[in-house]
Amino acid sequence: MRISQRRGAAAVAATVAAGAILTACSSGGSEDGQTDAGSAAGGEDATCTNEILNADAPQVSVWAWYPAFESVVDLFNETHDDVQVCWTNAGQGADEYNKFSTTIEAGSGAPDVIMLESEILPTYTILDSLVDLSEYGAGELESQFTTGSWSDVSNGDSVYAVPVDGGPMGMLYRADIFDEYGVEPPTTWDEFAQAAQDLRDAGYDGYITNYPTNGNALNYALFAQNGWSPFEYDNANPAEIGIDIATPEAEEVLSYWNDLIESDLVATDDAFTSDYNTSLVDGTYAVYLAAAWGPGYLQGLSDADSGAEWKAAPLPQWDPANPVQVNWGGSTFAVTEQAADPELSYTVASELFGTMDAWELGIDEAALFPQWLEALESDFFVEKEYEFFGGQQINKDVFIEAANGYEGFSFSPFQVYAYDQQTQALYDMVESGGDAAGALQTIQDALVTYAQQQGFTVK
Repeated sequence: MRISQRRGAAAVAATVAAGAILTACSSGGSEDGQTDAGSAAGGEDATCTNEILNADAPQVSVWAWYPAFESVVDLFNETHDDVQVCWTNAGQGADEYNKFSTTIEAGSGAPDVIMLESEILPTYTILDSLVDLSEYGAGELESQFTTGSWSDVSNGDSVYAVPVDGGPMGMLYRADIFDEYGVEPPTTWDEFAQAAQDLRDAGYDGYITNYPTNGNALNYALFAQNGWSPFEYDNANPAEIGIDIATPEAEEVLSYWNDLIESDLVATDDAFTSDYNTSLVDGTYAVYLAAAWGPGYLQGLSDADSGAEWKAAPLPQWDPANPVQVNWGGSTFAVTEQAADPELSYTVASELFGTMDAWELGIDEAALFPQWLEALESDFFVEKEYEFFGGQQINKDVFIEAANGYEGFSFSPFQVYAYDQQTQALYDMVESGGDAAGALQTIQDALVTYAQQQGFTVK
C-alpha cells in the first residue's frame, strides 16, 4: 500500500468525521444539568459530571450521551475500588463526533473511552484513532454478545469497540386505527402496501407510515433486508473499498416506496423534526417502522391521555419463508488512542454495562436494548411487560428474535458523506418525480468519484 493512498484515505475520514451529522441510535439525548463538555478533555484534565467516590483510584475519562447514564456510572464507581469513571456528556451523536475529531486533529483532549455508534467506527479506525482491543483479550468476549453486534465492532481478529445497545427493527402500529377501519396489521411488504390502500379506501385520512428521505440508517436497513450490501471494506486494506449502491435489490425496495409515495399513501416528512414527532403520535401515521429504541422514543413523545393504542409486531418481510432481520442504530464503547492507560480503559469499556444491575438501570431508566446476551436472555428483559403497549411483552414478541437474527452490516469510512448523498438523491427523486434506478445510480456515481478523489482504490 502506497503512503499516498493511506494519507488520502485518512484525509477523507478526517473531513467526514469533522462534519459528522448522524441520527442518534437511542431514544434519549443530553441530560439536563450536565456539564458542557465542549472544553472538557480526557485524562487528567477531564471535568467530571459525576461524583468520584475513591479519589485515590486512577480515573478513566468517558464521553457518552446515554440517557440516565449517571446512575450507571455511579454504580460502577461504587463497585470498583481500583478504577473510577470520570464522565462528561460531550453532546449527542454529531456534537460529540465533531469534538472528538477536533481532538484527533489536535493530538490531545480526547477521552479515554468514547461512546460511538457502530456505523461510525470505520470513520475512526481508518484514522488509527481507536485502540485494537484484541490486544487486551477482547476477542474472548465474542460469545457474550449477539452475532450482529459483534460483527459490527470487529474486523478479522481486530476488535475496535465493545457493543452496548442495539436497534433491531420491528413495526409499531396503532391498533386502534387498524381496528377502526377493519384492516389487519401486515406481515409482508405486499400486505403492507395493500393495508395502506385499504386504510385509505375505508376513510382513514392519514398515511400508513412515513418514508423520510433523510432516513439515513433507516433506509440502509430497509434496503439491507432485501439483500443489499453496498460496501466491501476491510480495515486491513484501508485504501481499498468496494462500492455497489445501484443493485437490483436496492432498486426493488426504493421502487416499492416510491410507488407508495406517488400514490399518496406514504408521507415523506423529514425524520426527527417537531412536525414529524407530532405526526408520530397524533394519528397522522398508523405505523412507525422502528428500532428497538423506538418504543422509548415514542413513549417520550406521547400523551398518556390521547387514547392511542399501540402494539408491536415483527417488521414486514419480503419473503416470509426466509425472514431477514435488520438493525437501525446501535452504540458501543471504544478506547481512544489518546487513552492514558489503554488496558484500564478497556476494563471500563467492557464492564460499565457488564452486570445485570447496570442493565436493569439501562433498560428501565434509559430504554436501551442490550446486546449483552446475559441481559438479552434474562427473565427480567424477556418477560418485561410494557404498559404503553397494553402490557405486551414486546421484547419476547418482536425485538429479541430480530436481534438474534441480525448478522451485521458493513459501513464505509466516509459514511456521513454517503448518507448526505443518499438524502439528496432521494429528496430529488421525490420532488422531481424521478425513479429509483436513477436515484441509486446518482448515489453510486457520487460515491465512486468521491472515493477516488480521496485516494481510495475502488474495487
